[in-house]
Amino acid sequence: MSVAELRARADGLRSGRTPFVQATVVRAERPTSAKAGDRALVLPDGTIEGFVGGSCAESTVRLHGLRLLRTGESTLLRITPDAAEPAATAEGLVTVGNPCLSGGTLEIFLEAMLPPTLVHVYGDAPVARALASVGAAVGYDVRAFSDPDTPIAPDTDAVVVASHGREEERVLAAALSAGVGYVALVASRRRGPAVLAALGVDDEQRARVHTPAGLDIGARTPQEVALSVLAEFVATRPARVHPEPAAPDPAAPDPAAPVLADAVAAGGVTAGGVTADAVDPVCGMTVAVVATSLAASHAGRTWYFCGPGCRQAFVDDPGRYLG
Repeated sequence: MSVAELRARADGLRSGRTPFVQATVVRAERPTSAKAGDRALVLPDGTIEGFVGGSCAESTVRLHGLRLLRTGESTLLRITPDAAEPAATAEGLVTVGNPCLSGGTLEIFLEAMLPPTLVHVYGDAPVARALASVGAAVGYDVRAFSDPDTPIAPDTDAVVVASHGREEERVLAAALSAGVGYVALVASRRRGPAVLAALGVDDEQRARVHTPAGLDIGARTPQEVALSVLAEFVATRPARVHPEPAAPDPAAPDPAAPVLADAVAAGGVTAGGVTADAVDPVCGMTVAVVATSLAASHAGRTWYFCGPGCRQAFVDDPGRYLG
């Protein structure tokens, strides 16, 4: 994949609000198959598009790229063939000793590219228009709509109703049903509770609606009200959760296909996060467990590997590594 194609692919992911990690080789110490300037994209399902080194280096990039999707942070990943050098983390730097590398050292900058905060604003009142302009200035993806039947995107972070009495209940109920983290109604202290009482939801759901919307900062103008609403959202927003990598299919007919349940039973796997991890029984490297992970089954369990060399060594003599 050329640089131009990779850039176009990244643009497509951004427009589709798909999170990814951009990996760029910033330093390559010979002998390595990668060189400075090589780059790739790590997708939420663990797929890597582009080139940042051989299969073993790629496995390490996949593991740390998927971890960064949980935090939205960026880091410099240093991969060295020195097996005696333990995995170490310093501020802004992760060093991993990968004994499977053919030689040389790679330094790869991993940058998490997360979609901007998505805010739906219902209504065409002055406050609604101010929310669109103030939110855009903050860097949010603000989508104004006036049709109460407009679908709410599944990754919506906030829904603010500022229609001053028009179809408020329908939009609020839809936002609550969609599980949006921040739902707010721009209304007076007297009218807001009346609108909530008319909602056909239980008390727990009703209590999730912020009304009057915004922090009490003495706002007077529509722009100040918009500022107070966005400030309340920032102060109360829950942690953002991104799509998990596609789990391996337990029903796959290939006996060597990855089976996440087997990896959990074998130990060394954390299945509760965005990605599951397993330990390569041959080289001891930690690898990400995704649908495309290299794996082999033995004695009723599935084992995962950083590259084809380790997998083949295991297949040739499992007892040597499981003794």
